[in-house]
Amino acid sequence: MPSSETETSVAPGAAYDLVVIGAGINGLGIARDAAARGLRVALVEKEDIGSGTSSWSGRLIHGGLRYLEQGDVALVRESLRERETLFRIAPHLVKPVPLMIPLYSHNRRSKWTVRAGMVAYDILSFDKTTDAHRTLTREETLARFPQMSAEGLQGCAIFMDGQVIWSERLCAEVALQATAEGCHIFTHCRVDGFLQDGAQLTGVTYTDMLTGERHAISAPMAVNAAGPWVDAVLGTRQAQGKRYIGGAKGSHLVLDPFPGAPADVVYYESRVDGRLVLVIPWGKRYMIGTTDKKFDADPDTACADEAEVDYLLGEVNALIPGAGLKPSDILYTYSGVRPLPYVPEKSEWKVPRSHVIHDHAPDCRGLLSIIGGKLTTYRSLAEETVDGLFRRRGRKAPPCTTRRALFPGARVTDLAAYRAQLLATSGAGAGVVDRLVSIYGARAGDVLALGAANPALLEPFDPDSGAIPAELIFTFRHEFCRTLTDALIRRVMVGLNGTCGRLVVDAAAAILAADQGWDAVRTAREIADYRRYIRRFAVPCPDTASRVAAQ
Repeated sequence: MPSSETETSVAPGAAYDLVVIGAGINGLGIARDAAARGLRVALVEKEDIGSGTSSWSGRLIHGGLRYLEQGDVALVRESLRERETLFRIAPHLVKPVPLMIPLYSHNRRSKWTVRAGMVAYDILSFDKTTDAHRTLTREETLARFPQMSAEGLQGCAIFMDGQVIWSERLCAEVALQATAEGCHIFTHCRVDGFLQDGAQLTGVTYTDMLTGERHAISAPMAVNAAGPWVDAVLGTRQAQGKRYIGGAKGSHLVLDPFPGAPADVVYYESRVDGRLVLVIPWGKRYMIGTTDKKFDADPDTACADEAEVDYLLGEVNALIPGAGLKPSDILYTYSGVRPLPYVPEKSEWKVPRSHVIHDHAPDCRGLLSIIGGKLTTYRSLAEETVDGLFRRRGRKAPPCTTRRALFPGARVTDLAAYRAQLLATSGAGAGVVDRLVSIYGARAGDVLALGAANPALLEPFDPDSGAIPAELIFTFRHEFCRTLTDALIRRVMVGLNGTCGRLVVDAAAAILAADQGWDAVRTAREIADYRRYIRRFAVPCPDTASRVAAQ
């Protein structure tokens, strides 16, 4: 059976300088930065790379315009700076997109308030490469978005932010950077507890969830970056009743293009409660979100509920009267839990979005927990965390290099010329090449190389997404996959096609079985596990739930 070049080649009990718990974008960023600065790093994740909150956001790389309402100017400035950094170091994944804010007479925020916010946003993004905001008249707004409700419309503001279609791929490439710097990644491994010598941390214990084996990792420092699972990782270490995370569930709906769907991301104020709702063009589909509800259950169980579906559809139908959207129009839903600080006296909408790095000394010296954090600002959070780790060890921190280092998929000077070269030399069709370049960037040629000896590997096995067998083989060999679900949901992105991959899961499993040497029992188990996983995407209405959940 072919082995993965990203597979851990060291004994699980090896000694490290640092263990990072959680392979979401923040944990990955910390592990990568620490390894790049010379620390021996292990990263332990209970499921897969980017399998938690990092995958379930609205996939916008944004400056946090609404954080101005909370007076968090520093977070807005940090977000805008990091947005520009991602435009530069990951241009194949993170791209500028226009956002429209409709100005209605019934809005709780006046048009003058919005315009003032836009001016502040431009000032705080003084080093941006995108255009400044502009305002449109009522007539100009309707010309740009003719199907929107004209009742009470006063105009709109247009500004630029960023979008990452596949945040899962962002996580995968940071993981590749981390391993290139020497980090060892252990996925599907659940941390069970901490080891101490008196008050000093000495390591962690974990269970491999696929084999059942238990191991220990020795390290004098650990960062708990488990997102909404931070409290679960800490377990009995916490003082009685002590909580750090006050999770808030956010749900999104995914639909095919619908009557009146906008060309821009539309960011508008709910008529029901004044919260901000988004209609987001997302690849060839649309995403509608998000909700913001307190959530105290296991984050693994987060799913959209009927009230959230009714709320989001009602908002879109009010904004676009001709849309007429019904639950049966929804392809699937997804939900994630934001790892917000526990502030019970505030509504989830008003809880600060700034992160906190909590030091568990003196009870456990060497242990930090990350509370909060955003997709956009993962790199700067990692830099701050690693600076603090060196400071706590009484050492001068080496310079951080992550602001300048290109992502693996960004290492070509001209992506358009690279695409043309692949089209001319690979034997693959234009649709396949376009897809691979959009997902893998400069690594698309490595995927296509697998088809040199076997052209059948370049023929799509999924008509919806256009995914090819070579992608499955490539990602299993080179991108940390241990299960079929890892590959379909978070690497080749077939699991987020119009049917959540239900129609091609058997074909995908057969491709991997042939390449990885799976027997019939393993193949059947992988298929069953995948079908069980995608039940979380079900639309919570009797007339549509069967499309995802029952098959």
